[in-house]
Formats: sequence, structure tokens, C-alpha cells
Amino acid sequence: MRLRNDRYEEALTRPAQSSYPTTSQEQAKMDQRSYNATASSVPARPPQPKPSATIAPASYTTPFMDFLTQNPTVFHAVAHFSKKLEDNGFTKLSERELWTGGKLKKGGKYLVERNGSSLIAFVVGGEYKPGNGAAIIAGHIDALTARLKPIPKLQTKAGFVQLGVGPYAGGLNNTWFDRDLGIGGRVLVRDEKSGKIVTKLVKLGWPIARIPTLAPHFGIPTSGPFNKETQLVPIIGLDNSDLSSSSSEQENSWKAGILGGEGTFAATQPERLVKAIAKELEIDDVSTIVNWELELFDTQPAQVGGLDKEFIFAGRIDDKLCSYAAFEALLLSTSSSSSPYSYGGGPDESGVIKVLGLFDDEEIGSELRQGAFGNFLPSVLERALEGLAGPETFGSNLISQAYANSFLVSADVTHAVNPNFLQVYLENHAPRLNVGVSIEADPNGNTTTDAVSASIFQRVAQKCGSKLQVFQIRNDTRSGGTVGPMLSSKTGIRALDAGIPQLSMHSIRATTGSLDPGLGVKVFAGFYDYFEEVDQEFA
Repeated sequence: MRLRNDRYEEALTRPAQSSYPTTSQEQAKMDQRSYNATASSVPARPPQPKPSATIAPASYTTPFMDFLTQNPTVFHAVAHFSKKLEDNGFTKLSERELWTGGKLKKGGKYLVERNGSSLIAFVVGGEYKPGNGAAIIAGHIDALTARLKPIPKLQTKAGFVQLGVGPYAGGLNNTWFDRDLGIGGRVLVRDEKSGKIVTKLVKLGWPIARIPTLAPHFGIPTSGPFNKETQLVPIIGLDNSDLSSSSSEQENSWKAGILGGEGTFAATQPERLVKAIAKELEIDDVSTIVNWELELFDTQPAQVGGLDKEFIFAGRIDDKLCSYAAFEALLLSTSSSSSPYSYGGGPDESGVIKVLGLFDDEEIGSELRQGAFGNFLPSVLERALEGLAGPETFGSNLISQAYANSFLVSADVTHAVNPNFLQVYLENHAPRLNVGVSIEADPNGNTTTDAVSASIFQRVAQKCGSKLQVFQIRNDTRSGGTVGPMLSSKTGIRALDAGIPQLSMHSIRATTGSLDPGLGVKVFAGFYDYFEEVDQEFA
């Protein structure tokens, strides 16, 4: 711009070349022609790079690890994302209220929660028109865990106080032995002033529980398989008071419990656990605790490892990893700043709706209302379409048009190649760490990827400077599933499955590359940045 202004000033002050006298009007015309000729010779300002092209993947390593450590449960993760969205200009919508009547606007940023464990955020482009599509990234935010049973009080055995827990999905597998386990989740409390029941999040981050292994000296019983009901029961304390009790008292100590106890919920829970949670939440009267959903989690912080710190070792990587990367990508793509840490909040001028969906319950089939198989995403999309189009043009025809113009990236972690078990991987389909996101293919429909969707995503990757890998399971191995097929089949939206590679999937402690969170942000932000442009290349 500076060069153009200098030449403009020079054109205005340059003397006329004609030897004939001119009027002021003629001189002005000559000056304007001279300026136009000069301006046309100055090259136009090159387009500014989109945020996805400016990402330094290493800048996301520490923030991702902090996110994992500080948000151990699905409720904490959703609350973290919701707060950060609101801090960056997103308006929180309630499913219980109408979204019509001008509530949604072009350029607007919105978020919706369901059950405190699923979240959808969307940004309406400034050039959006009814019938235009949506660029959607969807994944799951739940992780394998062990949840407290409704009445987790157990009879003391050999002086050990134990806790009744049940495995969520593949939780309580053998990797849970001898780990330092904390307790966290959500607690429903009746507010003493208003009388309303409110939700509070709790995290007892020090090691409270442990599932001890049997020493190898005991022979055959140490090799398993182990009974999750009787042999993977956490210990949480000691109580040797039975040493001074009569045998009849011990025999009568076991009895059926009544939910809510004799008057309060707290009466059905381990007394010392109730006190610890009440202290953490500053609750004076434990009778105000109405209920809770608590789970165990590995308390060891996420950390980098390897000779050059090229790994991340952490719990709950599946799938806080893709969730985090997609979330940061949405913020980056819809802001005026390309810094990973400074979101300028500028308007998004695209013609599409950029959508992020993070769902609970994927690990157990997604069939609850907060899962991807429920109506959460179609409901939010259709209500948004109605709110933006108005009642005159909204209808099934517009919904189908918008879905046909949309594209879904189903983002879920995929298997990185394990050097100790190369024989289980398909040749040319074994993703590496710190290289890039992997497209996931499956000939039996467990993923959504096809030639068209893969080509679209490849063009996106080219435009934002990302590398893509590919993963497919061997014919003699069982494939896992994602949220992609259920969302795509329900709406008809074109879709692709892609994920960030990790080792030790479904272990309590897993591994990914230290650059992989940032590489995920880069290509996911590239999808938000370039989908609208790339889509025009396809007939």
C-alpha cells in the first residue's frame, strides 16, 4: 500500500507533458489518467494467508497437555470448551428456547450444550445465504473410564475400604492395575437460598483409589483373565475396626441399600468420600447433595517424552486429542488473528456455517440423547437453518438443500504403527507419529471415506500445507467404528473419516506425537478455511 500511495502523489505533482496551455479541468483529467495508468501498473496486494497456513504445530503441545491434565472427565472438558467459547464471543443457546425471531444472525457465533457432556458450536458466515452448506467437524469427547455405582459402599474386606465401580466401555482393563486414581465428575446440589438444584464440578486430583495387582509369586491366579466385578475393585482406605467386633456384627453388616438412604443421598455413599467432596465444594450440609456422577481417572499429568521430547504420554488421549484439535481449529478459523493464543474475534466472512460437534457416549455406541446417534446435530442444524431463513422459506426442501451442500469430517483418533507389532498392520496403511492426520478407510462401512470425500480433503490439505496419511485395518482384524456413518446416513451429508494417530489405544495411558495436536489443528482449520473454495472444484 505504501508503494501505491507514493506513486499516486508522484502522478499528481508531475508537470503536464503538453506544450499547450490547459484549463484546470483538463489538467485534472490528465492527472486522473496519469494516476489510473500508474495504479494499474502496481501489482495488487497479495491475499493474506488464512490462519491454517500460519500454524506452528509445536505451539499446541503444552496447551494440549494442560487441557488433558486439568479436565479429566467429560463434564470438565465440555465446561472448559464452553467457557473458552463464551470468552471468545460465542453466545450460549438453550434448547428449551426458540431460536427464531432474529435470534440468529449472519456473522454470529453460538454454542449449545446437552447434558453437560456434549457440545455443538457453530459460526454463521457473513456471506451466508439460506440453502448454503455447513463445514462440520464432529467427534467424541468421552473416554474409557470406571464410574461409581449408584450405591458404591462395599463391605470392608480384610481391613480394606473398597469402592463399587463399573467399567465404562473398555475401562477397568488390565492397564488400570497399580495406577494412581483420582475421583471427579458432577455433583447435583440443592442451593439453600433459592431451593433450586444446581450442578457443580468436582475433581479430587490426588491419588485416592488404586487397583492392586497380585504379586507373581502366587502363580497361576496372577496371569488372569481377571473378573472385573471381584478382582478389579479399587481400594480407597483402611478400616481395621472389625478386629474388635464380634463375628455376628460382621455378618449383619451387609444389606441392600435404598437410593437416597434413610433420608439423604449421602447416606448411601462412603462417608469419607462424601466428606472429601463436600470439603472440596465447600458444602456445609451434606444433605443438600441430591446425586452425583463420579468416575475414576489417572492422576499422572500429561507430559512430553523421548530423547528430543517428540512424544506426549497421557491419559484420555482417545478422544480428547481430536476434540481439542477441532475446537482450536474452529476458534482459529473464525477469528481475525492467526495466533494460536490470541483470538481476535473478527467476523467470519465465508458463505457457510462452520460447525463443531463433540459428542458423549461414542465408546458405548452413541445411542443416548447426548450421543451422535441421537438427534442433537440434526436438531441444532435444522433450528439454525430455520432461524436464519425465516418461516417463509424454511422447510424440508431447504433442509435437504443445505445438507447436500454440506460436508462432515468425522474426527477420531486412529492407530499409529507400533514397531513391536508390524505384522498386524496393513502394508502402506500404517500411520506414523508427528507426520500428519490420517484418512481412515474401511471397505465395510465402518468409516465414511470414499473417493470423492478423500479427494476433497486432500485438496484442503494441499491448500493449507498439511500432509495426510492413510489407515485401513487388515482383512483378518476387526475394525472399530466412529460417529461418521451414523451422522452421515441420518442427514445425507457427504463425509470423510480422519484421525490423529496414537499408540496404545484404550490403555489408561497412551502415546501420541508432540507435534500431532498442532498438526491436527492445522488441517482441521484448513478444512474450515478452504472447504467452501474446494467444494466449487467438484461438479
